[in-house]
Amino acid sequence: MSLRSCGWRWLQARGLRGAQAPDPVLRYMGKGRRKSRVFVWGFAHTGALGLPHLVLGRSGGQKPRQIQLRPCGVELEQRISSAACGYGFTLLASQTRDITKVWGMGLNKDSQIGFHRSRADRIFSMGNNAYGQCGRSIVDNEIYSGSQIIHRIEDLDDKIVEVTCGQDHSLFRTEKGEIYSCGWGADGQTGLGHYGVTCKLTRLTGDIAGVNIVQTATYGDFCLAVSKDGNLFGWGNSEYLQFSAVTEATQVSVPKHLPFKGVGKIKQAACGGTHAAILNREGNVFVWGYGILGKGCNLSESGMPEMIPSTLFGCSEFTPEVQVDHIRCGLNHFAAITNRGELFVWGKNLRGCLGIGSMDDQYFPWRVTVPGNVVDVACGVDHMVALTKSFI
Repeated sequence: MSLRSCGWRWLQARGLRGAQAPDPVLRYMGKGRRKSRVFVWGFAHTGALGLPHLVLGRSGGQKPRQIQLRPCGVELEQRISSAACGYGFTLLASQTRDITKVWGMGLNKDSQIGFHRSRADRIFSMGNNAYGQCGRSIVDNEIYSGSQIIHRIEDLDDKIVEVTCGQDHSLFRTEKGEIYSCGWGADGQTGLGHYGVTCKLTRLTGDIAGVNIVQTATYGDFCLAVSKDGNLFGWGNSEYLQFSAVTEATQVSVPKHLPFKGVGKIKQAACGGTHAAILNREGNVFVWGYGILGKGCNLSESGMPEMIPSTLFGCSEFTPEVQVDHIRCGLNHFAAITNRGELFVWGKNLRGCLGIGSMDDQYFPWRVTVPGNVVDVACGVDHMVALTKSFI
């Protein structure tokens, strides 16, 4: 019996016969904690979704299909703690007290997926190193297909706590908030003041020198960084107006402060191929660059951040507490997760990557029907992975 029903019976016992029975209090009993699950959708032919029946077909004559238009659960014995999507492949990490395992599925022509056991405070890289993006020396005519090379990143002066990979470059954030990079810098995306190749992790300076960076973002060939005090910095390609607010140059080779007006203190940033998004500490989402930005078909290009109305994410006079908690970008699309565990997507729907049940592009945020509370999402070029908690 609930406390509310006890209180009502007490009122009746005291002679207050007009007292109304309270609404029933329902409790769903379950065993243990809320279950964690992984859902996938988008282009399946590469195997990146980890669903063999989509590639091979089912017994009984069901033909394979290339595209999964709605979220589909992946049955895993391990509890997945994080996910990342590349072009045609997916990495999942399962973490226990003593060991972290990395699971790979999808394309592996450059040996970009594999398995290894973690060691304390160490970072490993694998895959294509044609431009030094794995942080090791470039070997002429190296064959990456079938490669067994797993490179241990050399120790820095500080512990690496975040790794972010772009098209042919990599960013490393340390515990002190410093940023190191390596790889191809043809558009300035390594942020090292030149447009060449760097195969050794090198610390960035520019406007982030001495600044405590708490998050980095990159995808194609430009980068964003958020500082602890809520400021935003950027470098790399600016052909699509990414940094037109501070420079007319189309390539920026050192980090620059981006003093956008009216956006408040920044909580998180996300980069796509030609577009970007930021989330401020009030839960408001701003977008700019080039592409389907999320404010209708009439807005396809902007050099300044444009705010997406919070009502499109479920905020109303009846639910004023709803706000966006996380943002992500794929190559041509966006994703946002609210504090209610709801996932919204918009942008180009390449091979069904939005998970909305159709192949149509989406010009406004649209909620994806996922059977659980979404806690994180990873965006690939043409597929997505969502980590969820069951409702009960």
